Amino acid sequence: MSQMKQFTKGFFKENPILVLILGTCPTLATTSSAINGMGMGLATTFVLIGSNVAISLIAKSIPDKVRIPAFVVVIATFVTIVDLLMQAYVPSLYNQLGIFIPLIVVNCIVLGRAEAFACKNTPTSSFFDGLGMGLGFTMALGILGSIRELLGAGSILGMKMIEGDGMLLFILAPGAFIALGYLIAIINRFKKV
Repeated sequence: MSQMKQFTKGFFKENPILVLILGTCPTLATTSSAINGMGMGLATTFVLIGSNVAISLIAKSIPDKVRIPAFVVVIATFVTIVDLLMQAYVPSLYNQLGIFIPLIVVNCIVLGRAEAFACKNTPTSSFFDGLGMGLGFTMALGILGSIRELLGAGSILGMKMIEGDGMLLFILAPGAFIALGYLIAIINRFKKV
């Protein structure tokens, strides 16, 4: 498969959130604003790219019995790097995302791409797969965060767009479910056309 096709799969055909419905825990928890959603998406993208490339390089030397634990250790290494970088350079975003940064280790998107793609393909293909899936994840989180922020606070990226306070429901957890459900329904409708 060409690298461009692998790259674009994460945006449309196999978007982790909007099509495969994976990683809904960080999706619902971190998208109360557009910046939080994009921050979580970019952190996950970094982990996806790094772990995919590293796993593709070492996969042949890992015995089958310890394959998954070895993958988790590689993923945890990249999560630790992104955790420390965010803590040092974007502390306000780091404080907003809280526990969800370390929980990238157990995100099924990251482990799933390691198992389904990176361990069977070249580092270059794995890089593009991680980049595409990560940016598709970031796009979905950014869109969902923008919708929730606009409806819940009347702003996008902190800029006021609608007069008034907005609907608190969309900032809270139930609003995340509602907004994600409608977004998935819209995507499915367009896929059938």
